[in-house]
Amino acid sequence: MIIPFHVREMLHRIKARFDADQIPQQMASNDAEFATLRPSRKTTPEMVVRFWEKLKPTAGDEDQAQIADPATLDAAEIYSANIENFIGTVKLPVGVIGPLRLNGMNANGDFHVPLATTEAALVASYARGAYAATRSGGISTAVLYEGVLRTPAFVFESLLKAGQFVDWVVSNVEMLKSAGEATTGHGKLVSLEPFIDTNVVFLICRYTTGDAAGQNMVTIATDAMCHEIADNCPVEFENWYVEGNFSGDKKASALGLVTGRGRKVSASVTLPAEIVEKTLGTTVEAMLAYGRVANLGAHLSGQFGAQAHYANGLAAFYIATGQDAACVAESAMGVTRMEPRGDDLFCSVTLPNILVGSVGGGTGLPSQTAALNILGLKGNGCGTALAEVAAATCLCGEISIVAAIAAGHFTRAHESLARQR
Repeated sequence: MIIPFHVREMLHRIKARFDADQIPQQMASNDAEFATLRPSRKTTPEMVVRFWEKLKPTAGDEDQAQIADPATLDAAEIYSANIENFIGTVKLPVGVIGPLRLNGMNANGDFHVPLATTEAALVASYARGAYAATRSGGISTAVLYEGVLRTPAFVFESLLKAGQFVDWVVSNVEMLKSAGEATTGHGKLVSLEPFIDTNVVFLICRYTTGDAAGQNMVTIATDAMCHEIADNCPVEFENWYVEGNFSGDKKASALGLVTGRGRKVSASVTLPAEIVEKTLGTTVEAMLAYGRVANLGAHLSGQFGAQAHYANGLAAFYIATGQDAACVAESAMGVTRMEPRGDDLFCSVTLPNILVGSVGGGTGLPSQTAALNILGLKGNGCGTALAEVAAATCLCGEISIVAAIAAGHFTRAHESLARQR
């Protein structure tokens, strides 16, 4: 058949639900009156209650009690810097793995790692990987490179003017650097690379951000730099944008994989054959055999990098510790390697886009502060160590899932820990 089977089946299902009289009316434009929620940036208990009055009767008193519980209401003002239209907090299960031993450039010692997730089997899997790694002497970690990107774009009438603009930027880079850095006590512009596409110029601006993840920091600094350009550049441009969608912010990109955005971290451990067999229930050769197939699958499917499931660990870690969870979209890229070392198994991960901070963002909220305190990585001086813990946690997940699939235990573990308990 010219039309694929799955297309025909999809149309069949749609037609089965289609009501020729009701559906067109249901999908027509609707101009009925509505009462909008009055925006609120300041969070107070009284404001929370007023919002809940708008949410009923769809939501009931029990729903309000779950989300706007007394402890949350008492601390309502704390959330003002993190959210608008505040109605309360959502409680997520938090598990812990460890001790996870790190022999890192920045993170050195035994850590208990909090992970917030609703996915059964995830914490158990990462805990198993952490146990195997710690039994093997611990994970070596290092931050290899850092810098958060922001890529403003400038639009010109012609390629000639774009080139003249680049020449002006290169000649005045110190002035632009000063303008950007004047907005922050921690951010430093460490690289500015022009990229021309005919009449559009992107400026690839890389900043170090101290112990913060730094997304807002680099946006504000870049905006100041762009205004400095607008006020002083003699080359006329049609428009400019503080972000030209080139940086890879909150999306997987080839640029992010190659150059990194945030902190680039490597983590590795060599697992003795005995530990692979006794702790992971499989063999080194079985894990290597599956790894070869998994790498092939990653390449054939066009994956950015080659890895099993970084997003699982990163999402749970980011949520627990007050990071921007949307950054998992770019952070969950990288390369997992498993290679023989004699009879033993060398395992490593390299993630070029770890975006975490030990200060700023959601790290100051009550539960997230507690999670960072469990790690002993709250506050100034802990940002790079936190990034190394994030990468090491991903390595634990890679070790465990590869072992489970290689041994044929993957489905059984999920049935036992998710469906049947």
